[in-house]
Amino acid sequence: MSTHSAQPDMNEVIGRDDLLLVTLDTLRFDVAAELLAAGRLPNLARHLPGGWEKRHAPGSFTYASHQAIFAGFLPTPARPGPHPRLFASRFAGSETTAGRTFVYDTPDLVSALAAAGYRTVCLGGVGFFNKQGALGSVLPGMFQESHWEAEFSVASPTSFEVQIERAEQVIAGLPQDRRLFLFVNVSALHQPNWFHLPGATKDAGDSRETHAAALEYVDRHIGRLFAAAGSRRRCFAIVCSDHGTAYGDDGFTGHRLGHEAVWTVPYAQFFLEATA
Repeated sequence: MSTHSAQPDMNEVIGRDDLLLVTLDTLRFDVAAELLAAGRLPNLARHLPGGWEKRHAPGSFTYASHQAIFAGFLPTPARPGPHPRLFASRFAGSETTAGRTFVYDTPDLVSALAAAGYRTVCLGGVGFFNKQGALGSVLPGMFQESHWEAEFSVASPTSFEVQIERAEQVIAGLPQDRRLFLFVNVSALHQPNWFHLPGATKDAGDSRETHAAALEYVDRHIGRLFAAAGSRRRCFAIVCSDHGTAYGDDGFTGHRLGHEAVWTVPYAQFFLEATA
């Protein structure tokens, strides 16, 4: 069960509720909106009574976007602002820090939540979370606990299922009185994703259609993640994309470029009511 939330007072949420942040890495807004409207995302639809919110990504690729997100700069509503933020490091002259914003004195949200007594846990997905080198260790290194294995990666057809299994283990092992900030970077949407569409082949490669099939795969399993996240107490959930990607749009392919397909992303926030 979830309750929709427009702009909660994060000063009340922090310290009371658990937090879940899910980035559907590389998910395009147009594909997400089309599938929701067509009834192809039944599990996500239960938590999106008003549909996806159209927002602008804070970066055009995973590393840049997550550095911004972890600093409190979530995707920005795609309409004239200013738009008050949920989280913000104390910064003189900030025009997006308001009364309902959770303001902290550390440089990032992750360390701020740790200071507030939360167990901070990262379940990585794409290569920037793989901890196999210096660059792939920066983002997971912000967390008290981080997990990554090859089965979580873009090359695994069952990546999201394996990530959820690890999330369930983490949550089950946490003391009941300890608040949790769980971050999950979902790699399934990122190329290669051709294996999520029946009949597609590696030689034919990825397409907008295989991208959509990957989102349907995520939807089939995301209910388990929501159930686990809400199993201990009420949980405030944010589900969004960090950036989109191009599949030949105006001749562009991929991301880390300035195209509408890259900058425009889906966003949602809601409360998962405790099921325990």
